[in-house]
Amino acid sequence: MDDGKASREFFADHVAGRTGADRADVRLGPTYGADFGVVDVGDSVVAMAADPVFVMRELGVERAAWFAFHIAVSDVALSGLPPAHLALTLNLPPGTSTEAFDDIWSVFDREARDLGTSLTTGHTGTYEGCAFPTVGGATALAVGDPADLVVPTGARSGDRVVVTKGPAIETTGLLGTLFGDDLPLDAETVDAARERFWDASPVRDALTAAAAGGVTAMHDATERGLANGFHELAAASDVALAVDREAVPVAPGVREVCDYFGVDPWSASSEGTVVLTVEPESVSGVLAALAEEGIPAADAGVVESGAGVTVDGDALPEPDSDPLWPAYQRAREQFWA
Repeated sequence: MDDGKASREFFADHVAGRTGADRADVRLGPTYGADFGVVDVGDSVVAMAADPVFVMRELGVERAAWFAFHIAVSDVALSGLPPAHLALTLNLPPGTSTEAFDDIWSVFDREARDLGTSLTTGHTGTYEGCAFPTVGGATALAVGDPADLVVPTGARSGDRVVVTKGPAIETTGLLGTLFGDDLPLDAETVDAARERFWDASPVRDALTAAAAGGVTAMHDATERGLANGFHELAAASDVALAVDREAVPVAPGVREVCDYFGVDPWSASSEGTVVLTVEPESVSGVLAALAEEGIPAADAGVVESGAGVTVDGDALPEPDSDPLWPAYQRAREQFWA
């Protein structure tokens, strides 16, 4: 396997068709481009997703734990249903102090209470071979009415493509927070880059848009960035996307930080950015609801029949790597050596 998220080819060759029992209560099973599954339970649906617990201590406990919690609940929020339950396994390295655990857990508890999410069950321990930042796994559940469910397979030809926040949100926020003091950029740009860190959650974007109505599919732009997010949503719904590059929002600080690190913003990790498809008559309502919450968003394209993604009429290559972590490693060597 290559580093990072499994590719479309890996999924097709090693996962598809090997997903256990075929159960009638599975509404949405493993699908490339779908970050959660859905099962029917009585009159309700339950969306579920699993992710690593990723606590990047260099960010400081507050930021690191906030980011870890929102990664854990972000995928089920893309169902349009509020995250209801979170199961956490914390496999911590030997020597982790009780105080360090308490610092992390306090942030999880606060963020969960704010979202109405129960920390329902889990497992905690210290084990040889475990190390920060990846210190366990999380399974999130969202429970709701089937009528409120949004699935990534729901985009239809003629829908509009809406993008929140724009490219490289996570990349800019992380690099700006960690290395901002060392960057040869003006203070206003560095401050803007650091602010992008707090945009690195798609939860409010997804829940706000879904509540406005008319959303047919949602996908976040995490590993391999906005370009990969477009491709994954198109693949999941078996449609094509035609995007206008100039219509996609770009947040303050993104261009400058990506230029400095030599990073393509469209293929760089952008946790917090959501790609939505929306019925044409509902676009204005979705954009208004997002604006009321202070979330930048724009109508940036259209869903068409076919396959793949075009930008300004040209085919958009599907990224096979993410430049964030190589840039992070180079910056560590440059600034922290």
